[in-house]
Amino acid sequence: MQKFKLTLAAAALVAALPLLQGCVAAAVGAGATVGVMSAHDRRTTSAQTDDEAAEWKAAQQVPEAYREASHLNFTAFNRRLLITGEVPSEEARSAIGERVGKLDGIKEVFNETTVGPASSLKTRSNDSYITSKVKARLVDEKTLSANHIKVVTESGTVFLMGIVGDREAKVALQITRTTDGVRKVVNLFEVVSDAEIRRLSTLSTSNNAAPSQPAPVESR
Repeated sequence: MQKFKLTLAAAALVAALPLLQGCVAAAVGAGATVGVMSAHDRRTTSAQTDDEAAEWKAAQQVPEAYREASHLNFTAFNRRLLITGEVPSEEARSAIGERVGKLDGIKEVFNETTVGPASSLKTRSNDSYITSKVKARLVDEKTLSANHIKVVTESGTVFLMGIVGDREAKVALQITRTTDGVRKVVNLFEVVSDAEIRRLSTLSTSNNAAPSQPAPVESR
């Protein structure tokens, strides 16, 4: 129990980071997900870089006429972009999806926004809590690596992104759908073969291998 509490606290801190950073959030009324470059990521380094840029660029594509009345989150993973939140009209939803879809470096857009008033602070706080609980349970699951899975929660609906094997996907989905507070799970995984997982893992390791020679030391 103590281990779970510590894991949950760590996951809650990770989930809260986008809210603390908030620079993209100011543009659209809420925190867009801000990622951290990982040395053990199954994405290529260039894909990681594109994803970081895409989240910021997508927020800038929201038409001025819809910004104040919208609450939007943009989450990119392996050049696939998820849009969640609330917009004032179907016209706004279509316009935002269309403009974001034209961004360079994005190969697929999932426009999961809903038409309605922006969610309350209470709802967003609860979503962050749900995300932290899902992440904590994924971290505790020894048969998969949680750092390959991105969790996004919007009004109780949890979206799962990542490059995973079939077994990993099934385990992650089962964990998520049985987490307290989760209303629905949307599976956005890229499921690849075990052979591809091994290839990506090997590539990630080789790309981030330690240099063959020690770094020089200067004395002052």
